Amino acid sequence: MGGSYDALLRDTAVALTAAGIDNARFEARLLMAQAAGLSVEQLISRGRDPAPTNVVETVRSLAARRVRREPMAYILGEREFWGLPFKVTPAVLVPRPDSETLIEAVLSLMPDRTRPWRILDLGVGSGCLLLTLLREYPAASGVGIDASADALAVAQENAERLGVASRARLMVDDWRQQSWLEKLDGPFDLVVSNPPYIKSATIAGLMPEVSRFEPKLALDGGTDGLDAYRLLAAGSRKLVTSGGYFVVEVGEGQALEVADLFAAAGLSSRAPWKDLGGIERVVAAHH
Repeated sequence: MGGSYDALLRDTAVALTAAGIDNARFEARLLMAQAAGLSVEQLISRGRDPAPTNVVETVRSLAARRVRREPMAYILGEREFWGLPFKVTPAVLVPRPDSETLIEAVLSLMPDRTRPWRILDLGVGSGCLLLTLLREYPAASGVGIDASADALAVAQENAERLGVASRARLMVDDWRQQSWLEKLDGPFDLVVSNPPYIKSATIAGLMPEVSRFEPKLALDGGTDGLDAYRLLAAGSRKLVTSGGYFVVEVGEGQALEVADLFAAAGLSSRAPWKDLGGIERVVAAHH
């Protein structure tokens, strides 16, 4: 690598393409913008200018990480969700557009943006669900729990960056432990969760960005992928107020089984919401 910004872009894109990465030129621009501290537009305008040595070295380093298939969000340290910037680290799942379907479902089920709703997010991770909802419902307050203290530190920083920290209480807890329900000051008007739902045996076969880098605790749903939903459904009547909702993201092909789990617990399910790919992605249960 070396020479002009355009040459550096070309060489970086070639390296990413050789590693089997789609949209290599687009990703190369993002890595260069990160390394140079410039916008993509500024990079384009300076295409023929010589790239400083420190920028070339930094781009090489970032590109090597991406070639190893580290997610771009971890390299850049940020990912957009619902139009908002979220800090991400390897302690949390990378927020995905599919999960925005859950936000759409909640807004349709609870259209009153002025109510002081009480919201609980189980497995809060980066905070993308809870904090987005607190932005959408400015009178609401929320509790987020996660088994990972490192994940909660990321969520806390995001809450502060997004201006909702005063309405968000984040706490370490694990729904696999016996006493987790008693620690929560419920019930809540809304409970949301994007729990681990990948079958244990299939994790190794996922895209390397996921299988090698994202936290296994947030992925592994047990033998059939439904372990977390069984625990959530079992506690659902204690967690949700009468008239409230329990809204969860699910994996492909899981919507019916998850809806049945909540029905067996005494909640009534709504028709699942589909993501942009047409997959039934979100199940809502009404108490």
